[in-house]
Amino acid sequence: MDPKFLDDLSHKLADSLPADLRALGTDIEKNLRSVLQSTLSRMQIVNREEFEVQQAVLQRTREKLEHLEKLVAELEQKQHDQH
Repeated sequence: MDPKFLDDLSHKLADSLPADLRALGTDIEKNLRSVLQSTLSRMQIVNREEFEVQQAVLQRTREKLEHLEKLVAELEQKQHDQH
C-alpha cells in the first residue's frame, strides 16, 4: 500500500473530524493511519498497475485456451473422419 496514499487519506479523515477531536492533533491522525493500513491490508487490495498486469495475463491465457480448444476440436474431427 502506498504510504503517501495512507498519509493523505488519514490526514483528510482527521480534518473531517469535529473540532474537539481534531484538537488531539497528530495522535488522532497517526491512529487513523494505523487503522487504515491494518484494514486495507486485510482487504488484500491491489493497485491499478498490478490489476492491469493480471488482466493482461488472463487475456493471454484465454487466447491460448481458445487456440488449444480449436486444435483439439480439429484433431477430434480428423479422428472421427478416419473412422
